[in-house]
Amino acid sequence: MAEFFVELFSNRVLIGGLVGWFVAQVLKMILYSIINKTINWERMIGDGGMPSAHSATVSSMAMTSALIYGVGSFEFAVTTMLATIVMHDAMGVRLETGKQAKILNEMIALFEELGKPQVSAEKKLKEFVGHTPFQVLCGMILGMLIALGLNAWVY
Repeated sequence: MAEFFVELFSNRVLIGGLVGWFVAQVLKMILYSIINKTINWERMIGDGGMPSAHSATVSSMAMTSALIYGVGSFEFAVTTMLATIVMHDAMGVRLETGKQAKILNEMIALFEELGKPQVSAEKKLKEFVGHTPFQVLCGMILGMLIALGLNAWVY
């Protein structure tokens, strides 16, 4: 059992992804706090925003795979394809879902202001679910830099 944990906690690709996610989430919360002049702890685990933590995570994993196994490896191929799918989805379906949620939330609020009965028993829809291409690009660059930094300074 101890060997399992030693292997798990020495998995550089996994560690790179976790560090990429954590750093992006912290930066996202800091930027949100500066712009909105309030601390929102939900930003530490929430979707959407700047930079994309999804992009930082998968880009860090792909770059770490390239550094360890080489760009011709199975590991690099899998992590790169995963990164491509995740980043495309963040800018596509998830971004559009957030835009639709914002419009629906505004419509529900308008109906309630007009004195109509409550339209939905559901809570307000999440609007922060996707990313702009710039947020994804920043997350990707952040993830790659984290992987390079970990490889150079930690390993």
